[in-house]
Amino acid sequence: MPELTLETAQTIAAATLKSAREKSFKPLSVVVYDARGALKALLSEDGTSLKRAEIAMGKAYGALALGVGSRALHKMATDRPYFVAAATHAVGGQLVPVPGGVLIKDAQGGILGAVGVSGDTSDNDEIAAAAGIEAAGLVFDAGA
Repeated sequence: MPELTLETAQTIAAATLKSAREKSFKPLSVVVYDARGALKALLSEDGTSLKRAEIAMGKAYGALALGVGSRALHKMATDRPYFVAAATHAVGGQLVPVPGGVLIKDAQGGILGAVGVSGDTSDNDEIAAAAGIEAAGLVFDAGA
């Protein structure tokens, strides 16, 4: 299975924030995990609120743990709240079921990792994450 390298994770994180600045989003935190769930990159812009990085981590880790983008987790939370509550417990509380947790995939659809973004609206967080992944030449899956 291909690995998400540190260099690629750094590219994704930097491009995510660059896209957010171009769109005048609020200050963001961005986190990148590899397919194993290992933290590869974490950046928080000046002006982010105190726990934005942890929220970004929950979006990405939850997406990775369940194998779907956090937009799909949001729908699950609405349709099957008991399942999402149980899944949140199963992953040690690290699951934030709102858009902004995006899977990183290769061209064949294999999961390489996940990006989580927090700081603006959930939709804008997701837009920034997707832009970062595309800038690295990879495929994003937001769970839509």
